[in-house]
Amino acid sequence: MTTTKRSFLAALGLAVLSLAWAPAHAQSALDNITKSKTIKIGIPTDYPPYGFAGLDMKPQGLDIDMATLIATKLGAKVELVPVVSANRIPYLQTKKVDLVISTLGRNEERAKVIDFSHAYAPFYQGVFATKDVNIKSFADLSGKTVAVTRGAMEDEMLAQLAPPTVIVKRFEDQAATTAAFASGQTQVIATSVSNIGVLSQKQPQLGAEFKLLLRDSPCFIGIAKGEDALRAKVNEIILAAKADGSLSKLSQKWLKRDTGDLPL
Repeated sequence: MTTTKRSFLAALGLAVLSLAWAPAHAQSALDNITKSKTIKIGIPTDYPPYGFAGLDMKPQGLDIDMATLIATKLGAKVELVPVVSANRIPYLQTKKVDLVISTLGRNEERAKVIDFSHAYAPFYQGVFATKDVNIKSFADLSGKTVAVTRGAMEDEMLAQLAPPTVIVKRFEDQAATTAAFASGQTQVIATSVSNIGVLSQKQPQLGAEFKLLLRDSPCFIGIAKGEDALRAKVNEIILAAKADGSLSKLSQKWLKRDTGDLPL
């Protein structure tokens, strides 16, 4: 056999091996989860009601329940890894976690470096008040006092949707806005569900509840690029949970509202 022919066959053999191993390597995350029966999921611990430390100092919240649901459906034990906004994506890219379930919004810049599942929960800005305040539509805000942070998205949306007879009281930051509502200076507050989550955790006696939607910004699960098999499996779990009402139950439990029309 000539040297040229031997070189050709060797190169062909390497190419065949590369093709044989490439799919398994590219989809290694799901294989590893299946073999180890463990999945590492990045979750928030400082963002009620999605993720925070309970009285027993253990993580709890909508995102933690979702992580548990995913792990259970995969037949794996969940290892919860606390993350913050700045390290959520790097943790995925460096394989420190298999998934990130941490109020992650989908946008073009993030889609360049990670993949996303279908949406699993709403993240929204809304109008909140105590149970005794009757608000069924924006027209019901007429004559009522509403606390809002000056120049915030809630301020802009309120200006578009509320009647001109609403009494808007603007404050310079979220802390002042929240304090005004909590102290009874206003009947209503326009803010994010996360801010209400913090307030409800600190002052549950207020009984603040969701009244009207200003804007929906759904949450997605972050997945490393190339992990198509894991993404497909996670999407399958999300669709099944949506169909059997599990997602709606989580939303009602933690956000006090339905999931709405979640995008795929």
